[in-house]
Amino acid sequence: MRITCSKEDLVSALSVVSRAVSARSTVQVLSGILIQADEDRLQLSSTDMELSLRLALEGQAKGSGAVVVPGRLLVELARLLPQGEVTLEHSAEEGTMQVTADSSISRLQTYSAEDFPKLPDVASVQTFGVERAAFLETIAKVSRAASRDESRPVLTGILVRFEGGKLIMAATDSYRLSVKETDLAGTDAPELEAIVPARSLTELSRIAQEVDEVQVGVQENHVVFGAGGTWLTTRRIDGQFPNHKQLIPETFEHEVSLPREEFLEVVRRTSVLAQRNSPLRLRFAEGEVTVSAQTQDVGEARETLPIAFTGEELEIGFNPEFLRDGVDSVDTDEVQLKLISPLRPGLIYSAEESFSYLIMPIRLAG
Repeated sequence: MRITCSKEDLVSALSVVSRAVSARSTVQVLSGILIQADEDRLQLSSTDMELSLRLALEGQAKGSGAVVVPGRLLVELARLLPQGEVTLEHSAEEGTMQVTADSSISRLQTYSAEDFPKLPDVASVQTFGVERAAFLETIAKVSRAASRDESRPVLTGILVRFEGGKLIMAATDSYRLSVKETDLAGTDAPELEAIVPARSLTELSRIAQEVDEVQVGVQENHVVFGAGGTWLTTRRIDGQFPNHKQLIPETFEHEVSLPREEFLEVVRRTSVLAQRNSPLRLRFAEGEVTVSAQTQDVGEARETLPIAFTGEELEIGFNPEFLRDGVDSVDTDEVQLKLISPLRPGLIYSAEESFSYLIMPIRLAG
């Protein structure tokens, strides 16, 4: 099997597909990239058993075959090759892949393609198109709230639901909850629901920046996404996702409108002094909110922002990072903060964006 392509096309394809190469697996073949050639059809594939990526490589092939090449090594080598044409030549007898570019010749040890996991059959999945901008914006709004704790797998995923002409995504790590609804006018999407690993949707956001539409399809155990000539498949997470409608209170005692940019800057500055799990304190009084933080043996910070607040004083504490993420996820000039009491969750809300971010408070001492 002999493949000829440009260095630019090779590096571009490898930079995408290498993102699913496993860096931790003890199974060597998962650290590789599967290269397949069939007449003039060239394809690169990779998987870490949760996520897989595959795409076509622009080039010419002589002979057909398949081989697995060490992923990180091939990526690093390809980036350093001289500009121009690159030749990849597989010697099955020697178990090597020779990489030639101008006067540069390298030979890499390979793995057998027969040991590479069989990937889901993308061609057999019925897909539908969703506007790329709307889909990726919805991911960006909710993904920060997904858990990284593998002991509760269902919370490491994002609930993706298509219903009634809308796309609804929700994510929670049990300390905060993000929910975003997006109208899909003109999209003929079937009603379906799946819990998709947050990491997989983050990777999709990276590879789908240049396309107009994302293809979506659901199998029994996998979800398939297409972006241009790149296909991403990921396992579905089994389990019951928390009912986000029941988690968000129906009524609140206080609804405060805050200038989003100014409030975010105050939170960022004050958070510098909220270390060692110290909370960020928000004290609401007539016409103002005071944001403060104090960490023993480190220091303290305090800043006041004028706002339209009336009623009894209220002081509530939040995790600085969680509060910052919630405010930062809103893209409008004003952000709504809804509160009940110091021990009940608060809600960051944007009606214009149909975005809700529920955040649990931290009990304040003193």
